[in-house]
Amino acid sequence: MSEATASIDVLVIGGSGAYHFSSEAFGVETDRLTVETPFGPSAPVRILQSQDRSVGFLSRHGERGYSLTAPFINYRANIYAAKALGVQQILAWSGPGAIHGAFHPGDLVVPDDLIDLTRQRPLTFFEAKGIGFIRQNPVFCPEIRRALQAAMDGLNRPCHRQATYVCTEGPRLETPAEIRYMRQIGGDLVGMTLVPEVFLARELEICYAPLCYISNYAEGVRELPYEKGVLFEGTLPAGDGKRVDAALSAFPQIVRSTLEHLASMHRACPCKDAMLRYRKRGDIGEDWRSWIA
Repeated sequence: MSEATASIDVLVIGGSGAYHFSSEAFGVETDRLTVETPFGPSAPVRILQSQDRSVGFLSRHGERGYSLTAPFINYRANIYAAKALGVQQILAWSGPGAIHGAFHPGDLVVPDDLIDLTRQRPLTFFEAKGIGFIRQNPVFCPEIRRALQAAMDGLNRPCHRQATYVCTEGPRLETPAEIRYMRQIGGDLVGMTLVPEVFLARELEICYAPLCYISNYAEGVRELPYEKGVLFEGTLPAGDGKRVDAALSAFPQIVRSTLEHLASMHRACPCKDAMLRYRKRGDIGEDWRSWIA
């Protein structure tokens, strides 16, 4: 266990499949630490040297396998640890399902909006405080989204540049009626991990944006028979599995390219000033830890 002794300005949060990658896929590992926070210990953070800069990598579901499902991740500890390490930008990934036929397993998506249907997760650092009324448009950092899209263009990888991600509680998958409802309210993808990460990052003025690879069809999008004992019980057709694997295997290259683009950008987005109104009013000071204590 460690206090935050390292200093990094970018954190990559790996989603489903992150535990399959060695550190060398993203950079040269120089340290690995777990940060003590008021919310308990964070997940392990690998400190990597990548393109002459130090970046962090956190596998949200576990280091050696899928050991922690989405509802039970300690999101507050992880985002607090990121801030304590000096992180200004978080590049995350997630493997949602497709809610309708415009998206298919193996597609890459840079979502631009979100619907929160979670029910039981701690959603804020500001419990029992009179702060936290923060605008959520843009939902995801526009600069990180531009860097992701530039990386895709440079690598000649097609991607969907707009989509609304619906975040559910999990760990169960959704019912057909729930998916029909999500389509009716404008959802494109359904996953379990971007909430509350994105909201917590905004509260601590950290830029945050995800890249998604579609891992299956949500219930009812296609007529797919129930298959016993296989991943998603048949909602990932056998022929699409290779496309999903190919998309996930491209993530190290996409992440490295995105980091290159981010290095040349300046934080002109609103994310870094999310709490400015409260500072100007004197409700909070410059020490972000005091906002939470």
